[in-house]
This record gives sequence, C-alpha cells and structure tokens, in this order.
Amino acid sequence: MTDAEKNLDPENWEDFRRLSHQALDAALDDLMAVRQNPVWRETPPEVLARLDDAAPETGVGLEQVLADFARDIQPYGVGNRHPAFFGWAHGAGTPVGMVAEMLSAGLNLNCGGRNHIGVALEQKIAAAMARKFGFPQTASGLFVTGASQANFHGVVIARRAALGAQVRTQGITARLRAYASQEAHACVEQAMDLAGLGTDALRKIPTDAQGRIRLDVLRQAIEADRAAGDKPFLLVASAGTVNFGAFDPLNELADIAAQEKLWLHVDGAFGALTIFSEKLKPKLAGIHRADSIAFDFHKWAHVPYDAGFILVRDAAAQRAAFAAPAAYLSRTNTGLAKGETWPCDLGPDLSRGFRALKVWMTLRAYGLKTLGESMERNCAAAQRLAELIDQSQDFERAAPVPLNIVCFRLKNAPDAANRALVERLQTQGIAAPSLTRLDGRTTIRCAIFNHRTGAEDVVAFFAEARAQAKALT
Repeated sequence: MTDAEKNLDPENWEDFRRLSHQALDAALDDLMAVRQNPVWRETPPEVLARLDDAAPETGVGLEQVLADFARDIQPYGVGNRHPAFFGWAHGAGTPVGMVAEMLSAGLNLNCGGRNHIGVALEQKIAAAMARKFGFPQTASGLFVTGASQANFHGVVIARRAALGAQVRTQGITARLRAYASQEAHACVEQAMDLAGLGTDALRKIPTDAQGRIRLDVLRQAIEADRAAGDKPFLLVASAGTVNFGAFDPLNELADIAAQEKLWLHVDGAFGALTIFSEKLKPKLAGIHRADSIAFDFHKWAHVPYDAGFILVRDAAAQRAAFAAPAAYLSRTNTGLAKGETWPCDLGPDLSRGFRALKVWMTLRAYGLKTLGESMERNCAAAQRLAELIDQSQDFERAAPVPLNIVCFRLKNAPDAANRALVERLQTQGIAAPSLTRLDGRTTIRCAIFNHRTGAEDVVAFFAEARAQAKALT
C-alpha cells in the first residue's frame, strides 16, 4: 500500500455505503417509533460499563460501532423527541435537521472565517433575522452554542460600548451596573461573573403578578446607583422567562434604555422566535428597538442542537468587542483569505462548525409560517392543560400561562409529594415534566415545546398524572 492509500477513507466504499444507508434507515425507524417508546429511561450500569472501552488502541470497524450504538446509545437519550417530554425548553428536532447534520459533517467546514459558503450562509441568515426583527442593515449576527453564550456575548459587547476600547487592554475601571428582572435566566448572572463584573453588579428587579419586570422599581434602582457614583450600562429584558414564559414590556424598557443611555439586550432564548407567528409576535412589540437579541434556533425552531444565535443592531459594536488582529488571520483582496469581517471577529471562537446549514435547511424546508403555527399549537395545548388543572380537585395552578409553560402543584400537599410525582412519571417513562420553585414552594413545570405534541397528548398526560398521584397516596 502506498502512502497515498494510507488514510482514513474506507478500503471498500461499497461496503461503507451499505452500512451508511442501514444506519440512516435505522435512525429514521427509531424516529418514526418515538411515540411507542418510553419518554425516558435511565442508562443501565452494564451499558455504562461497556462504554468504559470508549478509546481502544485498535479500532473495531464501523459495523461493530453501529451495533454498539443501537444497543448502548440510541435508547438512552434525554427524551425531548417524545411528545410527552415537558421538562425543559428543548426542541424536538426534525428529520430534515437530521439529514442536515449528516450533510454538514460530510462537508466538515470550519466556519471561523475565510472565504467560503459556510461563512456566507451564516451572514445570509443573520441578514434574514435582522429583517425579521426589524433591525437595520448595519446589524450583524453570530451562531453560538446557545442563548447562555449569546447572553454572555451581549454583556461583553455592552461592556465595550460603555467603557470604550481601553476596557480590552486595561480592564474594568468603573463600577458598572446592569439590570434584569428576578425571573431572568441564571445565565445572565453568570455572564456578569464571566465578564469580570461580578454577580453583585446585576440588580435583580422584582416582577409584577404577570412575571414582568416592575418599571417603577427599575427606575428607582438606576437613580440610586447613579447617586452612589456607579455607572448603569446594561438593561436585560426577558422575552419568555424560564419559569412560566413571561414577556417584559419591551417598548417601555426601550424608552428607559434610551433615556438612561443603557444597552438594551433581550434574552429571547425561546420567546424571540414567536416573531415567526402572526398570533404570538405582538408579545414582542418593541423588540426592534433592542441593541442585541439572544435566541436559540434549537428550541422552538427545532433545529438540531446546538444552534444559538446573537443578533446585534450595530455590527461595528460587535466587532469592536471581539476582533483581535493576528498575522495568520491576515485578509487579502482575493482568494481564500478574502473578506473584511469573519465570524471570528464577532466572537471568541475561531474553530466553529457549520451550524448555518441545519438552520438554513430547516427554515427553507418548513418555512417560518409553519414553524410559527407549530408554536401556536403548543400554546393551545398549554391552555388546554391549564383548563384541566383549574377544573381539577387534585391540582392547582401556580402561575399564569402567558405562552406554553404550565406550572402547577398537588393541592394541599407537601413539596415532597410533588417531587415524588415528577420522579415517578419520569422513571416509569410516562412523561417528563420538571420541577421549579415558585413562591418558595416546589412546583411541577410543563414546558410544551414539541411540534409532535397536541391537545390529546396533554389530556393523556393529565390523566396519567392524576392516576400516579393517587397511587402515591
């Protein structure tokens, strides 16, 4: 065998083609049968023991690896493909997305920069989202792992906008203060930590009965911080809070941000994409006035994980926060190094996958209208579940239902009973709600995100929840 023949390609391409087609067929069969399988099952100890041999010195070949996958990997996922998965804000994926991941792996593009279709497609999606959200042509965007990372980017960009270029060389020289509601996702607080500002620099503002930030308290907090010599710089609005999907009043917050000269960042991890729905997008009134928006295509747009995104009104501000000249990243007028702005100028990652392909294929194949209608069905299912709870003698609602998340509890029951009910539903593979804390009490939380979930699924879930609750008592 010559050196040219010593590579990692198959020795027999026809055998590899046969095995690859079998693998795709098996994956499709598994997806088609998702309703017939348990929502979730724990990985058995014997399977985990077999996975100890994850990095053998001598390879076993694709055929054996595919057999191992079918036995030890495929049955033990998180369950988010199943219509009775209600635990967290997880997208369900689609068959189109599965094919997109395969095609992306075949191309194996590094989308950190350079002149190729992967970078161009990412820029095209950023431009499309800018138009959809009413941002100007000066906007830019970047794929990241998820909204947690996008929110961190938002803090870093706002920090640079507030302190100028010297913050990147001299560090933080002022007592910066940021503001978000007490219902804001924990990643906002973490972003303050990672950005070197400290979690104490985030003022957590109380919310009203609908879970929205209180504007009167916000104004008082800003005024008090200025009086103390601090520098308010960032206002984080929530478009769909994690506990029950509340939307902060974006227009009013944009007014405050303009008056106080604050960067307005919107954490719209799942709620921002309600812009795809004619019925739901009024909840986002004012989002076009934001300076930056974080959201996930892998949630309500059902793109395979991961596909987070940050959209920034002013591309110059995004570039100023991250671009770092390096000799090996020099640009040319033509050729592979052509291009004034690369993705690595808009964020810290140079090695980046081709996330844009699976987003492009999903949006092109289904269309925004179809994705928006899927969200509307989830919201209708949530309202149906809320009605069943309100009519029940066994359960009570624990929060409003402004979108697709329903929080409820067993009536007159201790926290332990609610926890036990959720664990029982999960471990028996019946359904997968999650737990949260509201008003200091353990609460059952059903986040309905799956495009496969209909009203009949929540009715069946509610019946099972009642039956399991009675079994516990």
